[in-house]
Amino acid sequence: MAIEDELRERLRKVEALFLGATTAGERDAAGAAAERLKAKLREASRSDPAVEMKFTMPDLWSRRLFIALCRRYGFSPFRYARQRSTTIMVKAPRRLFDEVVWRQFNAVHADLWAYLEQTTERLIRETIHADAADAETAPEPVALR
Repeated sequence: MAIEDELRERLRKVEALFLGATTAGERDAAGAAAERLKAKLREASRSDPAVEMKFTMPDLWSRRLFIALCRRYGFSPFRYARQRSTTIMVKAPRRLFDEVVWRQFNAVHADLWAYLEQTTERLIRETIHADAADAETAPEPVALR
């Protein structure tokens, strides 16, 4: 199985765990549950007013994942003119957003980072140099007099 396929499966499993599924049939049921959850989020937006939330995502991969999860659950991420590209704004019911999108983001984000780190290190070792360790720490130079 290719590394990308492994990541896809891990991401599916994280989402399945998030929705309580462990088998293929349960995953199908979890998909239906996700749709019900989206409906619940829409209903909650009527009773629990949306608040504007600001998130700072320091890297492109985190932003892409966060934006995709927001859109998956029916939220429209945006940024105001002159805001940095690292800033993402979302208007949503706070409690439900935290319980669904933010919680899932944190779970999937950890797997995504592990995959990116492993892939980057492997590519550096295979194509550039076998020693991909960090730089050594040297003592401070003696001041010249």
